[in-house]
Amino acid sequence: MATKSQPRRARGTVGHPYSALNLRLLFASFGLVVSVVLGVLLLWAGYAVLGVILLVLAVVAVVDLVVVQRRRRARRREEPPGTRHSLFE
Repeated sequence: MATKSQPRRARGTVGHPYSALNLRLLFASFGLVVSVVLGVLLLWAGYAVLGVILLVLAVVAVVDLVVVQRRRRARRREEPPGTRHSLFE
């Protein structure tokens, strides 16, 4: 079975794969917003247990955002100058 060569504009290579940290950052941000909004609405509606569970998930999303951002900064320090992996950096 023949394999195709990698497209010219592809960001990652076999030796240095493209990181999914930006996607993880997006998902953690989305999870934070949804968890906070729904958690507050559920607390306001009288569903205290579900509201607290969602607010705990919001705290987990904040921790994940911090971890992802630290990894992005560490990756940026390791790369040679002029190398950009994302539009969001």
